[in-house]
Amino acid sequence: MTANTTQTYRQLLEKTKDAMVLSTAEGVINWDMETMMPPKGVQQRSEQLALLSRIHHKLATDSEIGRLLSEVQTNPEYSGMGQAEKRNIYLINKSYREQTALPEKLVGELAKQQAITVNVWKKAKAKKDFSLYKADLQKLYTLNLQAAEILMKVKETKTPYEALIDNYEPKMSAQTITDTFNGLLSGLKPLIEKVEATEQPSSNYLKQQVPVEEQRKITQLITQTLGYDTASPNASGRVDETEHPFTTGYYEDVRITTHYHPDNFASSLFSVLHETGHAVYEQNLNPDWMYQPIGSPCSYGVHESQSRFYENIIGRSSEFWTGFMPKVQQVAPSLGKLQLKPFLEAINRVQRSKVRIEADEVTYSIHIIIRFELERDLFAGKIKIDELPQVWNQKYRDYLGVDVKDDSEGIMQDTHWASGLYGYFPSYALGNIYDGQILAALTKDTPDWRLQLYQGSLQPVHQWLKQNIHSRGDIVEPEELIKQATGSNMDSKPFIAYLNEKYSRLYGF
Repeated sequence: MTANTTQTYRQLLEKTKDAMVLSTAEGVINWDMETMMPPKGVQQRSEQLALLSRIHHKLATDSEIGRLLSEVQTNPEYSGMGQAEKRNIYLINKSYREQTALPEKLVGELAKQQAITVNVWKKAKAKKDFSLYKADLQKLYTLNLQAAEILMKVKETKTPYEALIDNYEPKMSAQTITDTFNGLLSGLKPLIEKVEATEQPSSNYLKQQVPVEEQRKITQLITQTLGYDTASPNASGRVDETEHPFTTGYYEDVRITTHYHPDNFASSLFSVLHETGHAVYEQNLNPDWMYQPIGSPCSYGVHESQSRFYENIIGRSSEFWTGFMPKVQQVAPSLGKLQLKPFLEAINRVQRSKVRIEADEVTYSIHIIIRFELERDLFAGKIKIDELPQVWNQKYRDYLGVDVKDDSEGIMQDTHWASGLYGYFPSYALGNIYDGQILAALTKDTPDWRLQLYQGSLQPVHQWLKQNIHSRGDIVEPEELIKQATGSNMDSKPFIAYLNEKYSRLYGF
C-alpha cells in the first residue's frame, strides 16, 4: 500500500479503537453492577450506562468513519490488501452501517431499561413471582424488537429475530439453527433413553457440606491449572461472586464470577471451569490485533465451545480428575473422603432437570433448544410476554418430562432476557456442536492428548485451541473458522458420537 492508503487505513483503526476502549469500560461498570454495587445504586447506574451507551453510539457512528471507509474501499489498492486488512474494513463497515441505523435515543433507552430490568429480575426471582417482572420485561422486549426491525433491513435478514442472532452468531440463519437443532435432538433422544434404561448412579455423593472458604481455594486451583492467572502480582484475571456466573473483559483484564453453594460444591466447581474457558479464550487472542475488530472472539457460539470444552470434555473426564482430585482434597479437607469412581459417575449422571446451569452435558442442549424456540416464536409474534411462563412450563413437560414448580426455577432462572441478550441462547448448543468437531480434530492431530492429560499436562489442548481458535480472533466467520480448524462444515454428528462413546463406556450399554 502507498503511504496515503496506509495512513487512511490507520486513521480508520484509530477511530474505531476509541469505541472499543469505551466498550471495555462499559464492561467493567456492568461487572461492578453485578458484584460490588450497593443495592440502592441501580437507578444511578442505569443513568451512567445510558450515557455511556449514547457516547459509544456517537463514537461508532462518527461520520469521519464513513468518510474513511469510502476512501479506503474506493481506492484501487483496496483489492490488493491482505486478509487481515480487508476483514478489519469489512467488520468496521458492518458495525458502522448497523450503528448508524439505530437512533441514539433508542440506544440509550435500551441501556437504561436493561439495567432496570436486571434489578427487577433479581427481586422477582427471589420472590418467585413473574408478575413483578413482566412489565419491565415487556418494555425491554419492545425496545429490542424496535432495534431488531431496524437492523434486519441493514443486515438483510429474513426476520427481526435473525438480526438479533447475527449479533452473536454472524451469518447464521434461524432456519439453519432449527434444522441443526432438530438433528441434534434426534440424536440425543435415543441416547437419553439408553441411559435411563440402565442403573443410575446416585447424585447424593455430591451433596455434602463444603465451606465456602474451601470452595474459594478450589476455584483458585482450577484457574491456576487451566492457565488463568488470578494470583500473581501481574495477574490479568480475578474471580468474584454473583447471583449468576459470567465472564467479562478483554485481553489484559478478564474477570469471571461464580456462585458458591455450601451444600452443592459441584455447582461452583463446574461454573468456574466453564467461565475459565471463556477467560482463557479472551486472554489468548492475538496481541498484535488488540483494539482491531479482528482481535475479538469470532462469535458467542465459538466462545461457548471453549467454555464448554473445558467444563465438560476436560472437566468431566477421568483423565483430568485422576491427577486433579488429590490436589482438590489438599486444599479442601472436607472432601478428603472423595473417591474417583463414584465422583466421576456422579458428575456425569444423566438426569432430566429443570435448571439449565445444573444440567448434564447430554440433556443440556435440550434446555437451549427450548429457549431458542421461545425466542424465535416471541419475535415472530406467535407468543406474548405474559404467555411465556405457561409456554415455558409446557415445553419442559414435552421435551424433558419435568414439571416446573415456580417461576424462579422456570422462566426466570436465567439473566439473559432481563439483560436484553435476545438471540444469545442458541450459541450454547452451537458451542456443544462445535466441540464435537473440535474434539475429533484435536484427537486426529494429537492422538495422545488424553494420555498427557492423565499425566497432568493440559499443554497439548492449550496449544491446539490457541493455534486453531483463540489466536485467529475474528479473521473469518464462525462457520468458516470451525471448518478451517476441523476440516468439516457445522455438523452435530461428532458431538453425538462423542456422547455415545463416553456414556456407553460409563453406563455399559
